[in-house]
Amino acid sequence: MKLRFACLLFFSLSCLSLSAQQYDLLIKNGRVIDPKNKIDKKMDVAVANGRIAAVAANIAPATAKQLVDATGLLVTPGIIDMHAHVFAGTVSDGDLSYGFGSLPADGFTFRVGVTTVVDAGSSGAKDFAVFKKNIADRSRTRVLAFLNVGYEGMKGSEYSEYQQDAKYMDPKMAADTAKKYSDYIVGVKVAHYHQPSFLAVERAVEAGKLSNLPVMVDFGGCTPRLSLKTLFLEKMRPGDIFTHVYGELLDTKESIVDTARKVLKPFVMEGRKKGIIYDVGHGGGSFRYSQAIPAIKAGLFPDVISTDLHTGSMNAGMKDQLNVMSKFMALGMPLNEVIKASTWRPAEVINRKELGHLSVGAVADIAVLNLQKGRFGFFDVARYKQQGNQRLECELTVKDGTIVYDLNAISIPSPQ
Repeated sequence: MKLRFACLLFFSLSCLSLSAQQYDLLIKNGRVIDPKNKIDKKMDVAVANGRIAAVAANIAPATAKQLVDATGLLVTPGIIDMHAHVFAGTVSDGDLSYGFGSLPADGFTFRVGVTTVVDAGSSGAKDFAVFKKNIADRSRTRVLAFLNVGYEGMKGSEYSEYQQDAKYMDPKMAADTAKKYSDYIVGVKVAHYHQPSFLAVERAVEAGKLSNLPVMVDFGGCTPRLSLKTLFLEKMRPGDIFTHVYGELLDTKESIVDTARKVLKPFVMEGRKKGIIYDVGHGGGSFRYSQAIPAIKAGLFPDVISTDLHTGSMNAGMKDQLNVMSKFMALGMPLNEVIKASTWRPAEVINRKELGHLSVGAVADIAVLNLQKGRFGFFDVARYKQQGNQRLECELTVKDGTIVYDLNAISIPSPQ
């Protein structure tokens, strides 16, 4: 009888213990930085059923099935890289469009806290279905896209006819495709047009109007070069995105800084007041300190920090998303603003406001980061070096409530 009572008691206590474990995952003791909700303090984050279930101080460890101790670490929303090229494939003339210039998303995201990546115009209307089937639907990373206004996407070299001949740019076809795949397509992209005309931008904006989506502009150089002031104040709309904002200096392309006087041109701030979004898009040739330092001195921090990830950028001045974020911290951008420009702000820009924050009920995308102190070097596309005393490293990444990356096994209990 006593044995039976003991068994019943043990079973009852076990049931109570299981019922008390209302959370699947609990991240404790971290410094939570959630710019949307204006949180920056030590708090715990609980996850249940793939969603943020609670953000509070001192959540009891017994309430969770799995525990992560984030003492001394940052806990942020999952990072959004708003400018990358992930339409990887084996088409010999594809380049960034199902070619060798793009990279597989999952290889370059979770390990740096990125849970959402936005492909920046690699695909066009003609091949977006292939992009969706082979890339977006097969990646664990959340893959969204800016659709190229050119229906062949970024096929061939930058100077190929597919990207230079306006006959390939069909605004209605782009808009129809964007509407058809609205769960994936967040905007329209124009890039690599090197003719002395605003025609490509105008067609992209027309597609943006037809689809009610923002346009990302990669402003191609040409001779004679076109006016950035005209682009910002006359051609682009509020909410449209100017990428490569701190880009290279070319005789064929105007820059945002007056290089002779080393000051920001006044119309750039006029563009910001108008509502133009300034995106980093670091890439292999599109970030120079000679532009960034005077611009930042004038108050022009970027709205969005992004990589322009591709095979030509990943091992040079641009390593990954966290390296670019650390680079801006070294330039004096406050940590909270760096996190905002990599989480909530891009979510707003692409109108995916379910992402980029840790509100209760939101999708549980979380990055746990180590803010390292020391002496670190960062260089631009011209190999000019800047020193910094902080660098971000990813310790753990959670996507849809599941741990998808754990650098130092902090989610795994130590052996007894």
